[in-house]
Amino acid sequence: MTNETSAPLYLQGRFAPVPEEYTAAELTVRGTLPPDLDGRYLRNGPNPLPGEDRGHWFTGPGMLHGIRLRGGRAEWYRNRWVKTRELEGHPFVREDFSVDLAAVPANTHVIRHADTVLALCEVGLPYWVTPELETVGPYDFGGKLTTAMTAHPKEDPVTGELHLFGTGFAPPYLTYHRVTPEGALLDSRPIDVPGPTMMHDFAITEHHIVWMDLPVVFDPALAGRGGMPYQWADAYGARIGIMSREHGSTDVRWFDVDPCYVFHVGNAYEDAQGRVVLDAVRYDDAGFRKVWGDIGGPTGPSTPSVPNGQVGVREPGHTQAPSVLYRWILDPTAGRVFESQLDDREAEFPTHNETLTGRRNRYLYTVNGDGIAKHDLERQTGDVHKTPGSRYSGEAVFVPASDGTDEDAGWLLSLVSDDDGAAGELLVLDASDLSVQAVVELPYPVPSGFHGSWLPEPEPAEQD
Repeated sequence: MTNETSAPLYLQGRFAPVPEEYTAAELTVRGTLPPDLDGRYLRNGPNPLPGEDRGHWFTGPGMLHGIRLRGGRAEWYRNRWVKTRELEGHPFVREDFSVDLAAVPANTHVIRHADTVLALCEVGLPYWVTPELETVGPYDFGGKLTTAMTAHPKEDPVTGELHLFGTGFAPPYLTYHRVTPEGALLDSRPIDVPGPTMMHDFAITEHHIVWMDLPVVFDPALAGRGGMPYQWADAYGARIGIMSREHGSTDVRWFDVDPCYVFHVGNAYEDAQGRVVLDAVRYDDAGFRKVWGDIGGPTGPSTPSVPNGQVGVREPGHTQAPSVLYRWILDPTAGRVFESQLDDREAEFPTHNETLTGRRNRYLYTVNGDGIAKHDLERQTGDVHKTPGSRYSGEAVFVPASDGTDEDAGWLLSLVSDDDGAAGELLVLDASDLSVQAVVELPYPVPSGFHGSWLPEPEPAEQD
């Protein structure tokens, strides 16, 4: 293991990688697991090999953590590295300077679409894994995906389609893709943007794709030095765009906004006036540089932010934490954007009831050093479940109750990591009031990671 007295922040405490793969059965449960929780909770995150430092939190090889829940029991926990070509020693950039899209860490997210479980990162192809976390291999949708794939695809809960994008270091810098409910890549379209930004997330509404073209940009002078060759660039500007979801559309209506960066979107929807409302976690220049430096990224000299043209109307009255929940209202008729901060608390990893992806939602859930926050966007109020001591909650994944009628009828699942090296936990909260429903005790530490999904057990096939 790395000596923590000299290790960077992203290799210490709750971020410290585990040295091997484990399997454990019949885990201890405190409280009562809801009968609805019949499935697997999977979460992805970086986990460097013992003694290894990749130079940035984002670049460690992916490790999946999984817990199988059924009948009020926690049947097993297991963790597995995603066995990618990168983990086997193959370089992302070959000697002829071509790119191996399968030589990636696959360390950011894990989803299931069309009965296929995919481990994702944004620089290359996804990796197909089994529900037991064994790696099958790189996945390119039958040879049709020829770009990288975002770690944050969006599944439309009404149509069942999966919307995604890929970014590149050379033109086309951005490509949009659409996948059918059955898992066939149906549509790919280059989208015109001026440069290779670190576009990590995007949003959908019922009729639109929402793009965020923001000033964290690939710097070729930093490539090959380890870590992440991206840094804040004031001159690039900041804008948010809306594009029709109609087949073949590539025209984007862009709105200049105050300079900022967004790692993660909460949700987006169209309001009664036809405006697009986007809720996300926003970093200003100083907030981004602080966090980026802490996790190994180059920060460069800090310079005053220079807006790119006319920016949005910004509502006053909030003090800016490093990252805060924020709203942009894009009005195509008026040609203006309105910006406002929704909460004073530091926030990250926003989640929601995904049966409302692209539609109006009332609640968002975020995490910070205090615990898990629930935001009521209609009443503009919030509540927090505090995580005690040195324990830190990861992203809170919402699982709807099978008989629920309210938006917040369900549970939040969060992997809890410990700064002192103690074993991890799976925390199960009642999403309506943030009360503890159950805690699954894990026998091993779980490093803080990124994103996960609840994969409910499929309904049994009907017999003829």
